[in-house]
This record gives sequence, C-alpha cells and structure tokens, in this order.
Amino acid sequence: MTANGNGTAQVLGAGIEIVAQQKLQPESKIYERVQQLSAFFKQQFGADPDFIVRVPGRVNIIGEHVDYCGYSVLPMAVSQSIFLAVAKNPSDSQLQLRNLEEAKFAGYDADLKTLRIELPKSGGPAWYNYFLCGIKGIQESLGSQWKPIGMRIAVDGNVPLAAGLSSSSAMVSSAVLATAHVQGKKLDRRELASISAMCEQYIGTHSGGMDQAIAYLGRVGCAHHIEFHPKLKGTPVTLPAGKCFVVANSLAQKNKAASSDYNERVVECRLATRWLAKRKGLINWEDIVRFIDLEEACQMDNATFEKLIKDNLTKSNYTRADICKELGVTEQELETKFLSANTRHMEQFKLRQRALHVIQESGRVAKFRKICEELAGGANKEGAKQLGELMRQSHESLRELYECSHPDVERLIAISNQQKVSARVTGAG
Repeated sequence: MTANGNGTAQVLGAGIEIVAQQKLQPESKIYERVQQLSAFFKQQFGADPDFIVRVPGRVNIIGEHVDYCGYSVLPMAVSQSIFLAVAKNPSDSQLQLRNLEEAKFAGYDADLKTLRIELPKSGGPAWYNYFLCGIKGIQESLGSQWKPIGMRIAVDGNVPLAAGLSSSSAMVSSAVLATAHVQGKKLDRRELASISAMCEQYIGTHSGGMDQAIAYLGRVGCAHHIEFHPKLKGTPVTLPAGKCFVVANSLAQKNKAASSDYNERVVECRLATRWLAKRKGLINWEDIVRFIDLEEACQMDNATFEKLIKDNLTKSNYTRADICKELGVTEQELETKFLSANTRHMEQFKLRQRALHVIQESGRVAKFRKICEELAGGANKEGAKQLGELMRQSHESLRELYECSHPDVERLIAISNQQKVSARVTGAG
C-alpha cells in the first residue's frame, strides 16, 4: 500500500463493511496530495511509507449536541481530510511524528513502551496529543496482545482547525486506523468508530461518537442517519435532488478540548437526566446518565418527555445547593460523582434549557430523515422548505437554549436569512 511516482497510489480508508484499500489514479483529486506527503515522508525518514491513511472531516446537517445523550444525528463526511504516511519499524519501539506544516506543528518523538499523554494545565492539547489518544485506544483495546511496534508517520490535513468540521476527531480516528493496521488487528468500521470515540476521553473530551462514526460509516453522495442506541447503526440518507449545502467558515475558532464549555453541557445534561429520573421514582436513578435511557425506562415519546422537562425543571438556573437537595447528595459527592475534572468550578446549571434543546433537537432529526425519504420518493412537494425550517429551528435552539453560537456565526446566519436561505451553526459551537 505504497504511494509511487509511476502510476497509482493505494490509500487505507474507511470502507462499507470493513476498512478498504482505495487505488488512486494520477488524475484523482487527492493523488497529488498523497504524492506530496510521500515525498515529505521520504525526506524525513529516508524511505517510502508502507501505506497511506485517509480519514475525512464532517459537517453535521442536523442533530447537534444530542449524540452524548444517546440520540441519533444526521451528518455527512466532507472531502477535507487527515492524511497519514506510515511505516512500521518492528526493530524498535519508537514513535516518530512529523507534520507537513513543520513551522506550525513541531515534530514529536516518544517510546511506545512508555506511552504517556501529558496535557497542559491551560490552553489546548498539542496536536500530537490527539494522535497519542488513538494509539492509546488501540493499546487498551488489544490489552495483552499489544506490541510496542515502532512507527514513523508523516501527517497532512486540510480540515479547518477548530471550525466545527471535526479536525481533532479525524486526527484521533486516523491514529486508530493506522495503529490497528500496524498491529495487524482487523476491525470493522463500527469497532473502529467505537474505539475512536472512546479515545477522546484521554484529552478530557466526553465525546458522543458522531464525529468518529461518520468518518467510518460515510459514503460518497449521501448523508447518514447515525443511531447509537441500542447499538451503532448508520443508514444512508439521500438529500434533496437539485439542492446543495454551503459550508461557510465564520473564522471564529473554538477548540472544544481547550475549554470546559463542551463538557459543561454534557454535565448539565447528565444532571438533568438524574434529576428527572429521581422525580419519576426510578430506584436506579443515579445510574441513568443519558436522556435516551430515561426515555426507554419510562416508555415516553418525544412529546411526553418534553412535558416532563417543563413540569419538573421550572427554573432557568439551578445552584449547587438546589442540585444537592434534589438528589440528596453532599457538595463533595456532587463533585466526585457527577462533575468531571474540568467542570468542578461550575456554580450555576441550566438544566431546563439543555434538556429542552436535546429532546426537541432529537425530534427534528427524526423529522428531517422522514422528509428526505418522502422527497426521494416524490411524495412531498414542500419538503425542501420543511427541511430549511427544521435547520432554522435547530440554530435558534442552539443559540438560545444551548448558548453555543458566536457573533461571527450570527452575521453569516443574518446574510442567509436575507436571501431566504436557512442556516445553522454546526459542530460543538
């Protein structure tokens, strides 16, 4: 699976049921990038790579901040990707990482016998930490079968950083795929997605799994309805014929691992779930952490769940004292049992707003898929307008209830509205 200068290049990427090898012809759009990366690899390490890995970024069409609550999403993969040129070195245990953008991303070396992920006390993780997460994920998955096989890796990518297109998850997933291949471990796409999603906890992000799932489950020419409960499942969704999605970068950057904002939303959702589970009299309320598990335990539909939230979470802000009283725990127990390391500073919790967004957004995802299916069958003449309205509602909820928009994003939304085009923020916000 080497790139070569006299014909074709083979790339390891996500396939339909298993990881697939794609043979590239010189006229392929990505052939030149693969050749450039391979040349850089040879310059750095004095030999050709054994194989190339490609993992795409993604744009989420609808279903924001619901995956970590167990609900389905509807993203699509994008052409912008992370590429790796990889060679294994069984004679040693050294990891050597080099980035094509050397001036911006310094190289990194480590011994895989003593792999450690050291995070800074402030600011975001270094670029190579995301790669180390993927290695550690495969190491944990293999257990005693893990072998510290040396790897030399050159990295290239054109997924915009901190722009809501999942550049960090693409990096983690590429590391998982490359390391699994070096280790000789054959994993199907669902296993790869699950391991990749789990990996991000090593940099402190409580990922829901959407970004990793679409990276492995995505297909050319369609979006995917991705379900997480009761197990990971991806269903291709044909988008309206004759319509296009414009992905615009507001240039406002947000690295979700560099702040606590993302994890704060996760914590608020989990606290709201337990609050409502206790109100419903469930004995195991403390173990119920996702809204979808509560929905299933109480056999509620979307409308019933929304009413439960409105009836039982009546305040716009809850204090630590409010939550401790309701759950019957001490403040120390609140911190150790229910808050994550980077959310223990929280004093106010917007349980009602977060819960309402998640439940209403999950309903919008289901409606979006249904309308797409109707349009594909020619059964809904107003479907495109209805999809636009769902996107508009989604953004309004993200701005008002989840508070994850930005003035620069709002300017783009305003321009879209002037042209009667529906738009929404995508990514963590």
